[in-house]
Amino acid sequence: MERQNEKQHNMRITLTSRLLTYVKKNGFQSLKMDEIAKIMDISRATLYKYFSTKEDIITFIVGLSIEYIHEIIEDSDADQVIVQRFQQTFEQTILLKEFFTDIFLRDLESSYPENYERLKESMKQREYQELAFYDEGIKEGFFNKIDGRLIVMQDEMLRNILDVKYLVENRLTVYQVLFDYYNLKKIQLFKPDKIKMIDDNLMIPKIEYMAQKISKTLY
Repeated sequence: MERQNEKQHNMRITLTSRLLTYVKKNGFQSLKMDEIAKIMDISRATLYKYFSTKEDIITFIVGLSIEYIHEIIEDSDADQVIVQRFQQTFEQTILLKEFFTDIFLRDLESSYPENYERLKESMKQREYQELAFYDEGIKEGFFNKIDGRLIVMQDEMLRNILDVKYLVENRLTVYQVLFDYYNLKKIQLFKPDKIKMIDDNLMIPKIEYMAQKISKTLY
């Protein structure tokens, strides 16, 4: 029975992952079960074996999202040096922005407010962790005295920059935006004598990966 439940759960993950790319780009509010089945590349009958309603699907996606955020929180290694944690935090921030697009969050808040609040609470927990890290960096003499809340607010700017129209009009690539933003945060946060400790070569392949991932959602 346990193996059967695990198989069912894994199949639900596979099916919703096929849907995620679509809903991150187009939202889900107007989607019908027939359309969802087409996007998942299965029959309507097969879809109902795994999900009884659209709300069931969205609730499952939100549950996975919350697990993902908690994994990020738990994976943050407090024993790492500030430089490594800065790079890790940057990567996590970008991946979360890619995962939770504006249109997905708007549809979630409008159609399923309880699920939206659950997700919002998890994102708040991650934000508290990020703010605690910025405070620690200041106390240890690595970071300039900048209010971490301003850094978090600045991260929201990425949603406006990582927009197809903005990128095309300004002849920017996703990679350029991410790499320049990484450098911007680095210069803002780190004291001049600490910046030389940062190995940017470690971030280049990660930024390339994130740029490819975001481009799939945008274009």
